[in-house]
Amino acid sequence: MNFTYAAFGAKGEPVGGVIDAATQAEAQEKLRAKGLFVSRVEPEAGGARVKSPRGLAPGPGKLKNVAVFTRQLSILVGAGTPVVDALAALSRQAPEGAWRKVLEDVQRRVEGGEALSDAVRAHPRAFDTVCQSLISAGEASGKLDVMLERLSTLARKRQHVRGSVIGAMVYPVLLIGVSFGVIVMLLTTVLPRFSGMFESLDTPLPKSTEVLIVVGAWLTAYWYVPLGLLVGLVAGGTAWIKSAPGRRVCDAALVRAPIVGPIIRNFATAQLARLMGTLLESRVPMLEAIALTRAAAFNARYRALLEETEDAVTQGEPVSRVLGASPLISPAVCEALRSGEQAGNVGPVLTHVAGFIEEDNDVVVRSLASLLEPAILITLGLIVAVITTSMFLPMFDLAASAGRAQ
Repeated sequence: MNFTYAAFGAKGEPVGGVIDAATQAEAQEKLRAKGLFVSRVEPEAGGARVKSPRGLAPGPGKLKNVAVFTRQLSILVGAGTPVVDALAALSRQAPEGAWRKVLEDVQRRVEGGEALSDAVRAHPRAFDTVCQSLISAGEASGKLDVMLERLSTLARKRQHVRGSVIGAMVYPVLLIGVSFGVIVMLLTTVLPRFSGMFESLDTPLPKSTEVLIVVGAWLTAYWYVPLGLLVGLVAGGTAWIKSAPGRRVCDAALVRAPIVGPIIRNFATAQLARLMGTLLESRVPMLEAIALTRAAAFNARYRALLEETEDAVTQGEPVSRVLGASPLISPAVCEALRSGEQAGNVGPVLTHVAGFIEEDNDVVVRSLASLLEPAILITLGLIVAVITTSMFLPMFDLAASAGRAQ
């Protein structure tokens, strides 16, 4: 029987094709024996791939959906509820939309005899490779509820980090947008009314006022030029950053930046430690844990470091030696990792280290936001003050001239 599959190679490259096996489980074992990390295996029908709603993604709330789903499923399974019944209950209470359809398809697959890990592999956009591996490890060890709880904790931590960063940036970005709008309104709406009055006074204007009048007139007449440039820069910059060369350049610049660099490195190190520690605690083999962590890393420099680590571990070298030689990982983390390797408990050590780094990151994000907001207010306040002063300065000069004439 033929099965179509999608997988990742040793270096994270996507691989797909058809494999012959008696059962779906046998097909997965054959692919794993080839050193592939399987994301999907399903029977081939009539030479064509069996279509399923796996392309549905749960949307922006993916981490929240996964965290809630795995938490609730862990509680139900731990209480002795059969997996099929637990999935039916969770799919019924899920809101209408793509996420509910994903859960319903997972339920149908499990009812049809597939393992839960195989069912979630049919939806790689909803359940990533880390989620699939932890569920598979839970089924193999007979501790599915424990693995689901760990997966829920991991998803909640990642959601918390993302929410902290976004929450800290919302107010500064909103403040910059509103202030920019006020400045444009002053230059294009308020200043032209003053310019007519300045012409009627027939008095020389200060240089700052003349410059603002010219800028305001140009913006009023050719507003589409800066708007087009802004849209083009945003669109082009976004496309370049999403490309492989652009992503590499941006990731390298971020980790080397004077102020932002240490923060980026701390966040990336915390993610690496949390994810790898959770995988190792779940009895995932070291090489597979490194490969999964590399696939989930958000920075290209860290992906390259983990690829180097994977090659070194394959040759028998310890993880701490490779990570310790890189400036991306702090010496304290490497020392803790070295101690964990000597004691044989790398997973718990990495998890504890991740907890400490995440606490420090929360403090840094809050402190940075509290410092950034007044800095933005002061800067934009000075700009508005310069504009308003330039508008009223000619009237002050005129009043002073009239007083001297009397």
